[in-house]
Amino acid sequence: MESESPQTTLIRQLEERLLKPEVRKSARDVADLLADELIEFGSSGGVYNKQQTIEGLQQESRSRWSLRDFKTSVLAPDVVLATYRAARHGPSGERSVDSLRSSIWKLIGGRWQMVFHQGTSARESYPNMT
Repeated sequence: MESESPQTTLIRQLEERLLKPEVRKSARDVADLLADELIEFGSSGGVYNKQQTIEGLQQESRSRWSLRDFKTSVLAPDVVLATYRAARHGPSGERSVDSLRSSIWKLIGGRWQMVFHQGTSARESYPNMT
């Protein structure tokens, strides 16, 4: 297996942090990870800003998430695109929702913050993104 670059590892850790139920329920933790200019295209078809995203996560049911097929691409100095497949798991561990996701992370004031995110519902049978 090919090892990830330090930057890919860091961005993956930030994405995984945003998928943790305890982080998603914390407005402060989420606000630290999202840039003020965040735009999110949700899998529901809605478009959300930072405050709407934080409020939406506060209302979300508690779920466990996993991700795979994680990749990054440098778009510009201090700007990284992350793509991956996320799976939401129900209370007894069953997979309930799969989505294809992309995020753009930007180094702002010495911290990586998400400036764009898109989630698109996906079929499990969709081939790997790698």
